[in-house]
Amino acid sequence: MRSSSLQLRSVVAAATAIVLALVLVGVGVDVLVSRHLHRSLDRNLRDRAVQVAQLSASAPALLTTPGALDSPLGGTQMSVVVFDRRGRVVARSLSLGGRVLPTGTIVRAAIRRGHSGYGDVTAGGERMRVYVAPLANFGGAGAGGAVLVAAPTSELDRTLGSLHLFIVGSAAAAAVLAALAVFLLLRRALRPLGRLAEAAAEIERTGDSRRRLPEPASDDEVGVLASTLNRMLAGLERVREGERRFLADTSHELRTPLTSLRGNVAYLARHGASPELVAELQADADRLARLVDDLLVLSREEAATAPAEDVRLDRLARKLDADDVDVAADEPVAVRGDRAALERALANLIQNARHYGPPGGTIAVAVEQSDGRARVSVTDEGEGLRLDETRLAFTRFWRGRPDADGSGLGLAIVRATAERHGGRAYAEGARFTIELPALRDVSESTGRTGEEEPPKGST
Repeated sequence: MRSSSLQLRSVVAAATAIVLALVLVGVGVDVLVSRHLHRSLDRNLRDRAVQVAQLSASAPALLTTPGALDSPLGGTQMSVVVFDRRGRVVARSLSLGGRVLPTGTIVRAAIRRGHSGYGDVTAGGERMRVYVAPLANFGGAGAGGAVLVAAPTSELDRTLGSLHLFIVGSAAAAAVLAALAVFLLLRRALRPLGRLAEAAAEIERTGDSRRRLPEPASDDEVGVLASTLNRMLAGLERVREGERRFLADTSHELRTPLTSLRGNVAYLARHGASPELVAELQADADRLARLVDDLLVLSREEAATAPAEDVRLDRLARKLDADDVDVAADEPVAVRGDRAALERALANLIQNARHYGPPGGTIAVAVEQSDGRARVSVTDEGEGLRLDETRLAFTRFWRGRPDADGSGLGLAIVRATAERHGGRAYAEGARFTIELPALRDVSESTGRTGEEEPPKGST
């Protein structure tokens, strides 16, 4: 329905545009041609009047000779009437026959005041263009009188009528051709869109995100659209697959503490409580609580909006108060971020370094800025990750050691926080880094973020 409507609107718009354009061009051509033809006719009338005036001055006796005034000029048969100074007709063209031209006013003006001029009259049901000019007083029957030259405008009108018909016909033909061309082009262009719509409807009906839309062979806008939609479907499939794996991994991680709890509760019901059993129940409950808390934090972090607070990373690092942490943050480094989320991410990196570093080892925290990027790095003294492990370190539920404590979500939360801030998190051996876009000028931040150090001497 929408494709047909689009076709109809496009066809009508194209035909209307062509008609309007040709109408405007036709009006302009009509004005120019009409002006040219009228000026040409007036010029021929004036030239004929000049010839008659010259004849009246040089050979006045020829004016009254029958047929002397009937010679055509420029292929146009003209009628001539010669008046004396009293306005009486002394000579006229035989082509006039019995017709009388109603030109008394302009003839009297030419005789009395010597004014020449043009006019339009109707004689015998025929429209005519006339020109009247005074004659010199050199003797003869027409001396001091006037000469009137007339020509029918029927031929001119027929020429303009043919031009109008040609313009109207051309506009109609052009509109039809344009509508047909637009219809064929749109039909060809919308055919791939129809196939895309059918394929999309089939994907919606089946719910199979693994299917793809048909891509046309051409690289036009429709091809780009199909490629973009297929990339979007691929991305949605990856997201859906990630959610499916996340659900499976979550179920697996929850099954272990729940199984242990159920077993301990069953033992408790049969044999009663013991200090060891209570401690084990408490450990399972704590593990389950930590896992649920981390899942909630990860879910909120992935769904949170972009942060809008100015945070000083160097001050966050200097707030770490632990004997095993060595902080190097000598320059101010500010980012647009969520202070609580960044503090949690830094704490997760510190906790990860304690888990996988040697007991009693030192953890180095470095804050630096270069090329518009702010980096917070946490390095322990352990062996670090292998190259293949660095790609897995920030995935959900991945642990460097099978017997490691924790939920396996700490580094996944770090990555989610970095990505929400427009940055990334990565590992290089024993060094784990959060990289974020830095503020160009630390002085841009005018508001306190809550982590500023109190001035010296304050209590």
